Amino acid sequence: MTKNTIEIDAGQLLIAGFEGPEPPSELLRAIARAKLAGFILFKRNLGTMREIAELNRRLIEASPRDYPPWIAVDQEGGRVARLGPPVVALPPMRVLGAIDQPSLTRDAARLLGRQLRLLGFNLDLAPVLDIDTNAANPIIGDRAFGNDPEKVVRHALAFASGLEQAGISGCGKHFPGHGDSEIDSHLALPRIKHERERLDRVELVPFKAAAGALTTMMTAHLVCEAIDPRLPATLSPSLLTTLLRKQLGYTGVVFSDDMEMKAISDNFSVEDSACLAIEAGCDALLYCSRSDHLFRAYQALVRKGEKEPGFARRLRQAKDRALRARRRFRPRAPKSEVEIEKALLAENSQEIEARIQRQRSKKV
Repeated sequence: MTKNTIEIDAGQLLIAGFEGPEPPSELLRAIARAKLAGFILFKRNLGTMREIAELNRRLIEASPRDYPPWIAVDQEGGRVARLGPPVVALPPMRVLGAIDQPSLTRDAARLLGRQLRLLGFNLDLAPVLDIDTNAANPIIGDRAFGNDPEKVVRHALAFASGLEQAGISGCGKHFPGHGDSEIDSHLALPRIKHERERLDRVELVPFKAAAGALTTMMTAHLVCEAIDPRLPATLSPSLLTTLLRKQLGYTGVVFSDDMEMKAISDNFSVEDSACLAIEAGCDALLYCSRSDHLFRAYQALVRKGEKEPGFARRLRQAKDRALRARRRFRPRAPKSEVEIEKALLAENSQEIEARIQRQRSKKV
């Protein structure tokens, strides 16, 4: 492979976050040269609906047509929601699980997906496939659909289906299951100590069920001792290649969680973690805050690809897999500001919110 081919392949595996409402010029240059796969947006980037639409229009139009970007957002519902009204205000997923009407979950996600697409997004980092089995868990809790694996399956697949019907890719997270951890991986490296029999019976059930249904899944930055006692899942071939792909049969895109979280950054260098994650089976790496970390990761992937033909082939495989998904869910540049606001209001968030509230009241 040529140097330019390796540079594009490496860049196409990286998704950037940034501070504030203005995308840095170096990131816009990178995506214009097909050396960046897209962006993840947070509240710090998002203003009014008009400002969100204009930002996403800029990001989409900066990208070469043959390399449509990921325009991603964490819009689960409850406490993980980056967008406010008039985007539908979904409750925590625990509420939808308690109501236990998958058709309502699907309808809610379909409405959310239509609104996200109007604004220019093509990837929602949801649904959560984790199972809420530990009351001391500081990071999952009510983000999960419940503590019963089959209920989680019903609602997670309904949520993903609703998004997809609206033209938005869902992303199941956090493989192989973050629901029983007692440590927040933003702050340190959790360890899951369950035996394989328990994992097969509980944590892995939703991921197995979703393997043929979801286009993308996200890894967890945690050590699963029964499968790989040394490396966190994001960096573990035993978890991502052997378990997720070969045993569970998943063929879609594997996203890392944010590579800047301390579970990774306190234990591995930027360069080592990027290369290990791609070798393990990740196809897309998130760098949610610092572009200097992203570019260090990029250079490390390029250097390793230039030295090792096998790694260069792995870069190409990951790029091709992710690019197929991005072309399938190609983002649409938002229309005029007035049309956007009218369309969002026409989607009638209040109706689905009222349906959820009525069913919630019946369960009380």
